[in-house]
This record gives sequence, C-alpha cells and structure tokens, in this order.
Amino acid sequence: MSFVLKFTPEAEETYDSLVAQLKHTWGARYVVRFEIKVLKSLKMIADSPYLYPVIEDNTNIRRCVLHKNCSLLYKIYDDIRFGRLFLG
Repeated sequence: MSFVLKFTPEAEETYDSLVAQLKHTWGARYVVRFEIKVLKSLKMIADSPYLYPVIEDNTNIRRCVLHKNCSLLYKIYDDIRFGRLFLG
C-alpha cells in the first residue's frame, strides 16, 4: 500500500525556490536530473515510508538525503507530509 504524499505550502515554496536556484546556476538539464531524483525518492517514501531515519526521536521527522547539501524532511501521519526541502 502506498501512502498519500502531501506538501505544506512551505515545502512547495522551498522546492520552487531551489529549482529556480539550480536552473540559474547549473541550467535546465541539471534541473531535469534533480527532478527525476526527487520523483524516485518520493516514490520510495510513498512505498516504504520508514526507509529513511528519524533525525530526532521526539519529533519523528525523517530525512531523505537527495544530495550532500539537500534533504527532504517529512513526517508520517495517516499520510506523509513534507514540511520543507532542506538545504545545508
């Protein structure tokens, strides 16, 4: 069973901002490769939400590392909610 993925407005905003930054810096081809990687990761999260580790036990927020400087942060409820795309 796959979970439903939901994005908070902040997650959508940070994703759009990151894509614009990547396009400006690296070009459209890099953005396409990045988006493919994101889609594959989202599919894995929907199918196996407990695959990625909890970053702090008391928050139950999980982190999927897309790149050494970019991670997806999410929390599992009855669905999966993405709080933001984290750079750093």
